[in-house]
Amino acid sequence: MKTKFHIAGHLVGMIGRMTISLLFIFLYVQTVHAQENKSVSVVSSSLRVEIPGSQLQKITSAIVGQEYDLYIHLPRNYGSKDQKHPVLLLLDAQWDFPLVTAIFGQQFYDGFLPGIVIVGITWGGKNPNHDSLRARDLTPNNAAPLRQSGGAPKFLAFIKQELIPFIESKYHVLDDRTLMGSSFGGLFTLYALFTETELFQRYVLTSPALAWANDGIYTFEKNYAAKQSRLPVRLFMAVGDLEDVAGFQKFANQLKVRNYDGLALQTRVLEDTGHSGTKAEGYTRGLQFVFARPSLKLDAAILAQYAGTYALNPETKVVISVENDHLVAQGPYNAKLVLRAETEQDFYVPGQYLFARFKKDEQGRVAGFQLQQFGGEGFARRVGASD
Repeated sequence: MKTKFHIAGHLVGMIGRMTISLLFIFLYVQTVHAQENKSVSVVSSSLRVEIPGSQLQKITSAIVGQEYDLYIHLPRNYGSKDQKHPVLLLLDAQWDFPLVTAIFGQQFYDGFLPGIVIVGITWGGKNPNHDSLRARDLTPNNAAPLRQSGGAPKFLAFIKQELIPFIESKYHVLDDRTLMGSSFGGLFTLYALFTETELFQRYVLTSPALAWANDGIYTFEKNYAAKQSRLPVRLFMAVGDLEDVAGFQKFANQLKVRNYDGLALQTRVLEDTGHSGTKAEGYTRGLQFVFARPSLKLDAAILAQYAGTYALNPETKVVISVENDHLVAQGPYNAKLVLRAETEQDFYVPGQYLFARFKKDEQGRVAGFQLQQFGGEGFARRVGASD
């Protein structure tokens, strides 16, 4: 079943749809325009808009006693059983699933993110009261005046014992998970961090409700610090500058003072931004940070072995040189691209979906590089400069 979202309005007849496909080929750009007309059916005076690549699954939790809807988004490179993908668990999918799938598409296209399976969690059943249910499931402490609050332990147990096995049984996913949420969702993300740390490797949160239950989240962090000196995760937190910045920075400073071994932490205060507006920029920057590729400084001798001329095809040659401790690729029209090292043989161009893996022959000599780009890949063979 595909996930559908409704936009109010009366539309009748045919709608022209323009699709612009940008296919980046190494060192030149080709733009393809295609236009297609399709009929649009009107259902209950509203137009149903599908998010491509999305599905709807349902799961009933015995732990919580609640039906949940799961909005699933699969990356464009999903399909092979031999290739598994990281998982992003998104809280409050009833609001944020369209936003996050759009962010993912942009960041994947620019090479910042790998292919990720997004699992958006929201409440199922007939006419669920999202405000009441999220106050129940996403808060770790019971606090007045919300008598139903404090259900985070059960909700986290549902994620660990029921949801994750369900996803792993149906999709090609890795044991590589990210948890992301905002407001109460940000509070829950921190609660999961300090109580089930190893369940996720990456945590992204914006505008966390730190003051809930008289700053109750501090107790969970304090209890964790009393037993552990390591916190081996990547954590991103953001807040709007029109929110309680002092409270946010107080909590961030407490994490920094702990000097947890293995913690990679980045925080941001977003300019001219209120509580609900932190998600777009915060989720974008957060995903970039927690999935950031390494940029290694390689020995000069390692880089030098890759210098030379390579042929993508008889008409297209690329010259690889070493400049300022980096490989530089120069092709037609003398355009240059700086290649960052992810490993000793894997390189990438920041801000582009462009990856190169150098390969050697049986004698240990560099034979060429495998080029992977958005929409295709190919092998560039090493040749003599005069070939």
